Amino acid sequence: METDHTEHSRDDKPSVSTLYRHMNIHTDKYKCTECGRRFVHSGHLAEHRRSHTGEKPFECTVCSKRYITSRNLKRHSRTHSAEKPYKCHVCDKTFRGAENLHLHMNIHRGKYRCTECGKCCYNSQHLAVHVRSHSGEKPFECTVCGKRFTTNRSLVEHSRIHSGEKPCKCHVCDKAFRDRSALRRHMSIHMGEKRYMCHMCDKTFSQSRDLNVHLRIHTGEKPYKCHECDKAFNRCSGLYKHMRVHTGEKPYQCSLCDRSFSNSSNFLNHKRSVHNSN
Repeated sequence: METDHTEHSRDDKPSVSTLYRHMNIHTDKYKCTECGRRFVHSGHLAEHRRSHTGEKPFECTVCSKRYITSRNLKRHSRTHSAEKPYKCHVCDKTFRGAENLHLHMNIHRGKYRCTECGKCCYNSQHLAVHVRSHSGEKPFECTVCGKRFTTNRSLVEHSRIHSGEKPCKCHVCDKAFRDRSALRRHMSIHMGEKRYMCHMCDKTFSQSRDLNVHLRIHTGEKPYKCHECDKAFNRCSGLYKHMRVHTGEKPYQCSLCDRSFSNSSNFLNHKRSVHNSN
């Protein structure tokens, strides 16, 4: 039976009072009548009951997303700011939540170490995915274009290229993105974080990779070359899109008329002009 074991630290010896509270798990004092799960005190039980009732009394004042506990709301609120109060004492990396820091510490402890290259991962699932980089295993296949991926999450995010779905929406400007990482990068624009400055024109960027791409304007570097026609690009995405000229690939398929397109802009223009759809 599942029980709550979060009352005391994994590294510290529990106090007598903590042990006393823990013993409630082995009784029916704070037992959920829905699923039988036991808790150390009434507060945890009350929070747990909301998972059955669907009650989410704590609402974000920025985006109106709701949460079961005030703790979860507080953690979520940090996604709207640059606050990362949990700091690793080994490498000074910072995190929004204590649980993220705890997972990160597994990397320093070497708990989940790859036997091939020695890389340390934060949990067993992360290690399993990493091992596929050595084996070449890609068990998740796109049913539209046949492209394969090492994780289901990567497949889901890739599938949105075909569907045009962008579920991750900015609460500030309503711009939408296919995945959360792209949304996080975008949010740094609104938070005014531009730590990376071009030494040639003083333009600043919120992401180091954006600065690196920008520098190619000054250097003229185009490291991504097409092996079919020798055309070169300063971005990998530019080469990726260009290759569709040679392959004939049209990954953006309209579900209303079965027409397909090689790029998203033509696909979206088609939906608006032909089907009057956003």
